[in-house]
Amino acid sequence: MHTSFFKDKKITVYGLGLHGGGVGVVKFLVANGAKVIVTDLSSREKLATSLEKLKGLKNIKYVLGQHRSEDFTSVDMVIKNPAIAWTDQHIKLALEKKVPVEMDSSLFFKLCKNKIIGVTGTKGKTTTAVLIYEILKSAGKNPLKVGIGQASVLDKLALLKKDSVVVFELSSWRLSALGRAKLSPQIAVFKNLMPDHLNYYGTMEQYLKDKKYIFTSQKPKDFLIVNYDDEKLREIASQAPSQVLKFSYEPLKKSKSVFIEDENIYLNNGIDVIKLIAVKDIPLAGRHNLSNVMAAIGAVYAFGLSSLEIKKALPNLKGPLHRLEFVRELLGVKYYNDTTATIPQAACLALQTFESPIILIAGGSDKNLVFEEFAQEIIKKTKRVILLQGKATEKLLEQLKKYAGESFLASIEVVDSMEKAVLLARKSAEKGDVVLLSPGAASFGLFNNEFDRGEKFREAARGLK
Repeated sequence: MHTSFFKDKKITVYGLGLHGGGVGVVKFLVANGAKVIVTDLSSREKLATSLEKLKGLKNIKYVLGQHRSEDFTSVDMVIKNPAIAWTDQHIKLALEKKVPVEMDSSLFFKLCKNKIIGVTGTKGKTTTAVLIYEILKSAGKNPLKVGIGQASVLDKLALLKKDSVVVFELSSWRLSALGRAKLSPQIAVFKNLMPDHLNYYGTMEQYLKDKKYIFTSQKPKDFLIVNYDDEKLREIASQAPSQVLKFSYEPLKKSKSVFIEDENIYLNNGIDVIKLIAVKDIPLAGRHNLSNVMAAIGAVYAFGLSSLEIKKALPNLKGPLHRLEFVRELLGVKYYNDTTATIPQAACLALQTFESPIILIAGGSDKNLVFEEFAQEIIKKTKRVILLQGKATEKLLEQLKKYAGESFLASIEVVDSMEKAVLLARKSAEKGDVVLLSPGAASFGLFNNEFDRGEKFREAARGLK
């Protein structure tokens, strides 16, 4: 596909949204000569932020507060928002009429001529993608971050140079479109698989089906970088049509791998086993981040970096915002933002990172997940808990009541804003404590998204006198 395809085509953008993705799609289409219909059930008032960003652009027709059948049947293409299911009645209507349905991810892959390193997994994909980017940059390559955080995707095509290498974070939703188009990145990183988005998928089998598209259309010379500590991924790695490079906390000396032994990280290139760095010299908090570092090493090695280039970059890694991000220290109390811990397992890992007493801010909206393990970890690792309102909070409280003592339960407070949560945490905190936002739950309800939640934590913590 070439961008000239879009000239004079009539294209429906299904779901403008508030977070930038839909806006980026519309801007890309208009810039390439398409006639765009934007349809969204939300009102003009609710979409005001997104609409303001499109102000002045021509060849856009808005259909808001409703969806019309003709916008899905009498057009050349429909581009859907990632959160809209393929079983949606309007998507099915388009497909029945042989109208192609795409997402930003599938269009990007069709239009991009550069090598793509794709990263997926339930947790750690953003950190891993950023680490890959940092290592490539350190080695003098020209990497381009795509799909990381809330930034739109298609406008990145204009930034590509001949020597660019794309580092693309791929959610299960974006992978679903790649699966339909039979496309996979040349280098695929599969970090882990945990229960998530079950409110959308219903079963883990359906969730895994979309995740697997990261490697199912690879070629024999391509690479799958896979977490060999994850039982399910170990099982499915044999299905890859490409070369497999494993990473693990345990020694793997019989195949291409990245592993830890005697508190050092090693690269096994299939011939030699090369020591890259001591674990203590990795500048990222949390032992779980070592898995992200190993995944990134595997990806850049598969891309073609030498062990010397990789070694040079590792001591200077920073990682992304919103993931165990140190915000500030006030009167001997350290404040950490881990808002992207949107599932209980991720929040458990954050709790296990610190030896200091923890005041935890957690809870929020539910994604049909289980909170028993999180409750037990909270009781073991925290001195106080402040919870943000939501259905997940109600489920977490039920589990806490099963295992916690009366004095612990009596100290728990549920609040309706981040400002209140941070103020309560500050009142309880003593020198040497950690105040940790690690929700273990989704953000919708009180916040626009998890990044908004993290920003509000940052603002509240930095505003403390």
